[in-house]
Amino acid sequence: MSISTTQFLILGVAAFTLTGLLTWPVRALAIRLGAMDAPNLARKTQVEPVPYLGGIAIALGITITTLAAVYVGGNTSGENNDQIKDLALTVLLPALILGAMGLFDDLRSLSPWPRLIAQSVVGTVVALVIVNSGTIGTPFGTSTLNTAVSIFWIVGICNSINFFDNLDGAAAGSVAIAALGVFFIAFDRGQELVSALSVVTAGATIGFLMWNKSPAKIYMGDAGALFLGIIISVATIRLNPGIEPTWKSLTIPVILLAVPLLDTCVAVFSRLARGVSPLTGGKDHLSHRLVRAGLTRPMAAIALWAASGVCAVIAVLVYKNSGALGSLLITAFAAGWLLALALFLRTPSHD
Repeated sequence: MSISTTQFLILGVAAFTLTGLLTWPVRALAIRLGAMDAPNLARKTQVEPVPYLGGIAIALGITITTLAAVYVGGNTSGENNDQIKDLALTVLLPALILGAMGLFDDLRSLSPWPRLIAQSVVGTVVALVIVNSGTIGTPFGTSTLNTAVSIFWIVGICNSINFFDNLDGAAAGSVAIAALGVFFIAFDRGQELVSALSVVTAGATIGFLMWNKSPAKIYMGDAGALFLGIIISVATIRLNPGIEPTWKSLTIPVILLAVPLLDTCVAVFSRLARGVSPLTGGKDHLSHRLVRAGLTRPMAAIALWAASGVCAVIAVLVYKNSGALGSLLITAFAAGWLLALALFLRTPSHD
């Protein structure tokens, strides 16, 4: 498979267009089925019901565009068949399975534990396939350790994206920015499959964002959050920044997804401190605290996008400057992230 810069741009635009177009009929279907996210003073901030099956449009947009790109970009020698098989086994099929579970949860509602078990099973299978096929971007230690860390990362990111989807446009915008960061590094490293997947993901989430930005006309729901969680977690696992020492390469995925991870940590630590289950929903996320601090909902989303953008720039700078400057950037990032965690935890978690 050989894809030019122009073709990558076309891929992103195609995913943007297809997902944007698909969101309209999906929204109409959600309204017809009564799949509406009703206002809930204890957990949510919207004042009117909003349809929430947008994940269907995201999943279709990414799956169709990515498979088409790999097929067209392959050659008649069978390379494209190998690429499609690889893509299906490690990314699209697991993402669609968890997306389907999320869709069932959106329509029928599942308790937290079955969801976590399903995520763990899928994450384990994906991690085993990636490690045993040698497609992990930055291997370290033993295969057992690589597998264990990959499982933890996949399940953690799936839940972080799901947690983070609590404000109009926040999750979609931040995933798009992280995907663009992955694309920049993967493209520079010649990782065409990771590049294609990430640029398509960025295009699709931006296309959905046109409907999801404040005031949201549709939410992605658990179907979209879990689908994107698999996509972006696997893309970052397979990303190979190629910088030494290895620990610096391993920081790049963490930096790229630092904002959703911060949101998860703030919510979980806050709930544990109050004696509440971390799996219980609540208005204690970054977005809720920013609104309590005086920001409007649209401004809170922009602030979270800006933070994600800064993280993406830091990740790229670390990749481009792996020496002393890279170490300094990683140290500054870690200090800033911990400071943000402390400050957000001091912000009231309830009205």
